[in-house]
Amino acid sequence: MESIELSSGTIDYLDTGGAGTVIVLVGGVIMDATLWHEVVARLAPAHRCVVPVLPLGGHRRAMNLDADLSLHGIADLLAEFIERLELTDVILVAVDWGGPQLTAVRHPERLAGLVLLPLEAFDAIPPGLPGAFAGSAGRMPGGIFAAAQSLRIPFMRRLPMTFGRMAKRPIPKPIVTSWITGIRTDRRVRRDVAKYVRSTDNNGLNEAAVELAHFDRPTLVLWAAEDRVMPPEHGRRLADLIPGARYVEVDDSYTLLPLDQPDVVATHVAAFAAGIKALAPAAGASVPERPDPA
Repeated sequence: MESIELSSGTIDYLDTGGAGTVIVLVGGVIMDATLWHEVVARLAPAHRCVVPVLPLGGHRRAMNLDADLSLHGIADLLAEFIERLELTDVILVAVDWGGPQLTAVRHPERLAGLVLLPLEAFDAIPPGLPGAFAGSAGRMPGGIFAAAQSLRIPFMRRLPMTFGRMAKRPIPKPIVTSWITGIRTDRRVRRDVAKYVRSTDNNGLNEAAVELAHFDRPTLVLWAAEDRVMPPEHGRRLADLIPGARYVEVDDSYTLLPLDQPDVVATHVAAFAAGIKALAPAAGASVPERPDPA
């Protein structure tokens, strides 16, 4: 892991390096870069994979006291991260957390394409039972610590209100341990999560949806057909909303496609990247008007 100092604090990130297409992969609340390890292993070294650990609970470095950790604030922080690393022609891939939709519409200048896996959208924030559980924990004194402690127990991790409806198969213990280390051991990290929960505008993704109707970058919506937290209807609505977007449903998976179906995710992202590269002009701007990810 590497790190970079941004306006809100220090962000850790994984960077495989290389000269290939830059793919920035973003996860959700109480998750870190381990969410993407199987996908990254399949995409690198042909692609440069960059995975920031945003201050959503999976992080281990607390943010500055005055940091804006709202939905909009962290979406802007993601854009700042991309800019500070001088990443260009980025394919932004997101799952679970809906903030990258705001990043895309507010800061499209460094993006070549957008891949939306099952994630918060429209009014589904926080989403379903897991979202309600996380929201309640974030508002209750001591709730975040108690929630993190409960996730050490395998049975608790499989409950519908935790990860039971997020991943179809049990999440390996080392991954969950990595996700919850920060919130278990550092009260300042718990403070960051509480700030996110308490300051987030839950209408922000409806705002993003309005702007996505004018989003002019190639987009792939890759959704889990069996998702019980992020409804497939939302994936289809996003694909209908975004000009030229392509919609694909994946079987035998819940929300966390990078864990349940890493081969499928990597294959579709690689094909999407190849489609963009094939249509890029030989000189000048490298963002095409429309690719065919297939």
